[in-house]
Amino acid sequence: MTKTLNQDCLAQFTGSEQLYRHGINRKVVFTDGVKYVADQAGAYWLLDEIALVQSGDRRVTGESFQVWQLTVNGDETATLICEDGNKNVLYTKQIEFTDFPQAGITLWYTNNTILLPSEY
Repeated sequence: MTKTLNQDCLAQFTGSEQLYRHGINRKVVFTDGVKYVADQAGAYWLLDEIALVQSGDRRVTGESFQVWQLTVNGDETATLICEDGNKNVLYTKQIEFTDFPQAGITLWYTNNTILLPSEY
């Protein structure tokens, strides 16, 4: 199965009719758009990464607004970076392997919710 994410399709998510509770960190919820990304890209691991950091890294949890950027490299490795919205890096993790379907994605986190920028 070839995994794809179409940017035009992602841009159609401008709100969310439902919120989905994260299975491990029950304080974290995510939107319809983020669920679509996780389903289409097989990327529930990405939601896990974001949700788990919310309960353990004080630099991250101290920020009420977070920008999460996944950058995928040509060798199927990736870098996950969390910034505070002002380009100040709070957290970085190297991902040894990913089959994420594109060059990367940006997700936002605020009010215990993971969302697409278009859903803000």
